[in-house]
Parts: sequence; structure tokens; C-alpha cells
Amino acid sequence: MSADADALLIERVKRGDQKAFELLVIKYQRKIERLIARMVRDADLIQDIAQETFIRAYRALPQFRGESAFYTWLYRIAVNTAKKALVELKRDPLVTETALSAADDEDETSRVENELSDGETPEAVLASKEIASTVNAAIEALSEDLRQAITLREIEGLSYDEIAEVMNCPIGTVRSRIFRAREAIAERLRPLLDTPDGKRW
Repeated sequence: MSADADALLIERVKRGDQKAFELLVIKYQRKIERLIARMVRDADLIQDIAQETFIRAYRALPQFRGESAFYTWLYRIAVNTAKKALVELKRDPLVTETALSAADDEDETSRVENELSDGETPEAVLASKEIASTVNAAIEALSEDLRQAITLREIEGLSYDEIAEVMNCPIGTVRSRIFRAREAIAERLRPLLDTPDGKRW
């Protein structure tokens, strides 16, 4: 389903077609849940926040002008909804293994493990799992802004412009956050990969 298909569905929703909105929910639900899982500690909250995101999006859809891609707009609503929920619960936005595994069967960590381990020796499999675990721990240890930026870029595949829109900040800030996040991850990986100082991997 392309952005054009999204635009057609949005027009149908604006004309009162609820089925069209259900199709948008089906298309984006897992991505939104995965994004929220990167911000929220409590796995039980992920679906609630995702549901609230879609409710807010449905209510706000008449004001959606199509100046940005629908999913960029939706991601921004999800980020703001998750932040609001965290403030209300006075919780720190930290990632946990539970939240990650509950968010999506195709979690990035398990995908990395699978890509690295196909047909390799037990030692290589173990090493790849250690690397995936280290990357996950490094992402978990990042500040919220850095974690959000690197997640949107590396896991959700958004462009720098789209991330700037979702995070409501200048593109230079996005580049800086992603750079700093990558450096922090590289720092954690260096002992595993025997990388010389000054090189990322």
C-alpha cells in the first residue's frame, strides 16, 4: 500500500468510511506498537498507548492536510501519546526486553540474530547473539531523544526530514542525535569486535 493508497483511504475516512480507517490501522498497528515499545517500559501499556494513538489520529484526521506523509504524522501522534502517558504515570521511558518482545514478532534484535546466525557455527551464533544483545543494551541506555532518533532511522527507516518532523526539531539536531547514538552503540560494541579507537566497527 503506497502513500497514494493512504491518501485515498484518508479521503474515504473523511467522507465517513470507518472501514477505510480500519485498513490504515491494520497497515500501521505493528509499526506503531514497535515504536511505542522503544519508549515505554511496561509491555502492558503498549497496546493501550497504540489504541489511544489511533483514536487521536481518527479524531484529528479531518485536520490532516497531507502536507507530510500520513505515517510521519501518525508517528508523531504516537510519540506524543507515549510521552503523555509516561508523564501521567511518572515513569521513565526505558526499553525492556519484555516490551520489545511484546511489541512485534519481528523485533529488530531477533531479526539481527537471525540474519547473523543462518548456517554459522555455534560459536558464531553465540557471538552474534552477544552482539545483538549489546546493541539492544546500548540502545536501552541512550537518553530518550537519542533512542527515539536512532529507532526512527535504523528500525523504522524514516528519512532525516521525516524524523525532524516527527521529533519536531531541526534536521541538524536529528543528525547530531543519530551521530551521538551511533557513537554510543559503537563504544559498547568495540570490545566485542576488537575495533581500534577512532573506528566505529
